[in-house]
Amino acid sequence: MAIVGLLLAVLMGISLGLLGGGGSILAVPILKYVVGFGAKEAIASSLAVVGLTSLFAAVGHWRSSHVNLRVALIFGTVAMVGTYLGARLAVFFSGAAQLALFAAVMVVAAYFMFQENGSNSAEDESDGAASSKRMSYGLIVVEGLAVGVLTGLVGVGGGFLIVPALVVLGKVPMKEAVGTSLLVIAMKSAAGFAGYLGQVEVRWSYLATFTAVAIAGSLGGTYLVRYVPQGDLKKIFAVFLVVMGAFILYQNRGAIPFL
Repeated sequence: MAIVGLLLAVLMGISLGLLGGGGSILAVPILKYVVGFGAKEAIASSLAVVGLTSLFAAVGHWRSSHVNLRVALIFGTVAMVGTYLGARLAVFFSGAAQLALFAAVMVVAAYFMFQENGSNSAEDESDGAASSKRMSYGLIVVEGLAVGVLTGLVGVGGGFLIVPALVVLGKVPMKEAVGTSLLVIAMKSAAGFAGYLGQVEVRWSYLATFTAVAIAGSLGGTYLVRYVPQGDLKKIFAVFLVVMGAFILYQNRGAIPFL
């Protein structure tokens, strides 16, 4: 199953490169249900994998001028604080409770992915500088802190929450939001992983291989982003999120009082 996990790591990397998110939403189930990691180990390890993979993918977007450094630094710095906090709070939750919350996040992410981006996709990229003047930095800080805590607690990079936030609150063009999201994910994943060190055992050897394969996939996704219609891809992936979220909720239904 370890080999199957590596093959799926390629898909995880492609998702990050194409959509600016989705890495952890795939990494946690792969590491938990395919590779056989424990719940907390899978969550912590996913932060390391997704952080490094996102960083490499962000470089490709940076070369295409699709990274807004100002937004990334504001959002990312606040999110790093929240992520470290969330990772430290994880000790108060059982692995099953973390996975149940993770599944709920998958459903929320699916909702955001189903949303149409018509108004943003029609927006000319040259409007980026003008739109940044309308940016709501206060809302970005609040959202960054909230997504950060969630990242540390359940291991999600938060790309599918960051991208809509940057588009709606920051008035950032879609392709720029994807690239900026990757840099933010890298920053806060590093903080979250640091928060888990000492709490869980890390399988460094397999993790290094898994990460290298995911990085290769992310570079492919970064290249494909200019050719693939992201709207259709997001809707297909959203269906997958709902199915996987339902599966994980069922597997961990004992952690939910009303199930």
